[in-house]
Amino acid sequence: MAGSDTTPFLSQADDPEDGPVPGTPGLPGSMGNAKSGEPEIPDREGLQRITGLSPARSALIVAVLCYINLLNYMDRFTVAGVLPDIEQFFDIGDSSSGLIQTVFISSYMVLAPVFGYLGDRYNRKYLMCGGIAFWSLVTLGSSFIPRERFWLLLLTRGLVGVGEASYSTIAPTLIADLFVADQRSRMLSVFYFAIPVGSGLGYIAGSKVKDVAGDWHWALRVTPGLGVVAVLLLFLVVREPPRGAVERHSDSPPLNPTSWWADLRALARNPSFTLSSLGFTAVAFVTGSLALWAPAFLLRSRVVLGETPPCLPGDSCSSSDSLIFGLITCLTGVLGVGLGVEISRRLRRSNPRADPLVCAAGLLGSAPFLFLSLACARGSIVATYIFIFIGETLLSMNWAIVADILLYVVIPTRRSTAEAFQIVLSHLLGDAGSPYLIGLISDRLRRSWPPSFLSEFRALQLSLMLCAFVGALGGAAFLGTAIFIEGDRRRAQLHAQGLLPEAGSTDDRIVVPQRGRSTRVPVSSVLI
Repeated sequence: MAGSDTTPFLSQADDPEDGPVPGTPGLPGSMGNAKSGEPEIPDREGLQRITGLSPARSALIVAVLCYINLLNYMDRFTVAGVLPDIEQFFDIGDSSSGLIQTVFISSYMVLAPVFGYLGDRYNRKYLMCGGIAFWSLVTLGSSFIPRERFWLLLLTRGLVGVGEASYSTIAPTLIADLFVADQRSRMLSVFYFAIPVGSGLGYIAGSKVKDVAGDWHWALRVTPGLGVVAVLLLFLVVREPPRGAVERHSDSPPLNPTSWWADLRALARNPSFTLSSLGFTAVAFVTGSLALWAPAFLLRSRVVLGETPPCLPGDSCSSSDSLIFGLITCLTGVLGVGLGVEISRRLRRSNPRADPLVCAAGLLGSAPFLFLSLACARGSIVATYIFIFIGETLLSMNWAIVADILLYVVIPTRRSTAEAFQIVLSHLLGDAGSPYLIGLISDRLRRSWPPSFLSEFRALQLSLMLCAFVGALGGAAFLGTAIFIEGDRRRAQLHAQGLLPEAGSTDDRIVVPQRGRSTRVPVSSVLI
């Protein structure tokens, strides 16, 4: 059927109250009538005609993006995998250790809006190539810093944020311009598998490379070489698809970018976007805290239980916890992301609010298990690992779903800006400060207790319990998202298809003379 190549589609299930527009090809039914069925979605031939890319090439592009996302998170958590050794080498406390992650996230957060703006307007492929090349060079340089220059390590970790901001704000929008509906959800789930898997590989690579080389510096020299491979793959394989072409009618004009301030105003007026971003902020807070501090906490727990000798100054910290936690992160990430996407996909058939509800269930469910993992650490390390496994699985259910929510409630020409805004919010209130905050609370608690390995353990244990409370707040934000998700999704779809001009947009105004000077007035007021 010819219409299948050019008709609009929905990136999620239909809204049961959504009324089609008469005479508009591809929308189900007609105004005032019941829907005739599911909306028509471009088949493989239709997608190839729209994007100019074969299905195999599109899948290969996603594979390259997944590889880079995996590398991105692998690099981020390699530092956490060797954190006890870094503390010994630079002779720093918990609060200074937390600063390593906080400086990186802060830089990443500040630069994200810049690359979001550029990603909505310029070639995304070349922006990513330049950012990743720079990130690889800076990461390599950070492995040669002498022990008396801890501030230089903080500087280089901050500069790593350039590469990550250039990639994280842009890559999901490329996937959105290549695939539709359930295909998009599946590809996003594959893309976001790379976050927990890459994070786990960071712990594993950091600890094992350190053990093999006998020096933690070599752990930071693995990802730069893989980064060079990533740049070559980006340059040779990835092609830039047209923005939003798969989401508009063949006879509707292309969407043009609006000003940056207009983009921010529109996003601020989008309750589904803002509330889901707040929910994701809670996810970032919890995962950022656990990512940096969980291996160190598990090591201190083993020391208190007498299972591991303490990490003394001048010695290499021998512990299997980074390796075990890395494996748990990989497994729970794959299980959680896949479980979240599959549950949401099935529930969408009967409930259009399924996405935010599944996210809320994941966060609210993870909070008590994370609390139990901390509470049981003094008695049984096995019970701690079991509760961490369950808590991280539930927490990982959010990753792909939150990204999909953003893509179907925001129009194509401001998706990179929306990604950037979400990154800023989630890191500003989430993992930019949470590692440092946890370390700071731990240091303050230790000051009031006699110095001992037990006090070090108890201080970090109590400070990490903040994560369970923040997770519950994030679940409440996703419950709020469920209230607005249907209306915001419908408006974004109609606007992308050229059927609904934005309220307050200056694009629907014309200039007329009034008392000797030109004045912009709405078109409707002139026609009336």
